[in-house]
Amino acid sequence: MTSLDQHDSAATGETWSCQTCGACCSFSAEWPRFSLESEADIARIPAVHVDDAAGRMRCVGDRCSALVGEVGSDTACSVYAVRPEVCRACEPGDPECLMARARWGL
Repeated sequence: MTSLDQHDSAATGETWSCQTCGACCSFSAEWPRFSLESEADIARIPAVHVDDAAGRMRCVGDRCSALVGEVGSDTACSVYAVRPEVCRACEPGDPECLMARARWGL
């Protein structure tokens, strides 16, 4: 399942779509950090979205600069095809997702 897919939470019966959320991309200026990416992987991300000094995606406040749209309504990742591994690992309904959604009241 990709993060673009809808996810039905077996525990709650709720359905979430990353394209109507974006909470994880607006959770903290400290995230997403690069950890498993090679230099070549990072080089594929447009430089305007990379904070080299901090080793993470560039953020405006707590929001990743690659996130477009309105959190909780209509969102997308402008670098989806080359997004960091931590973003690829985040799944709708997982503990990190639920924590971010709670912060935004979603």
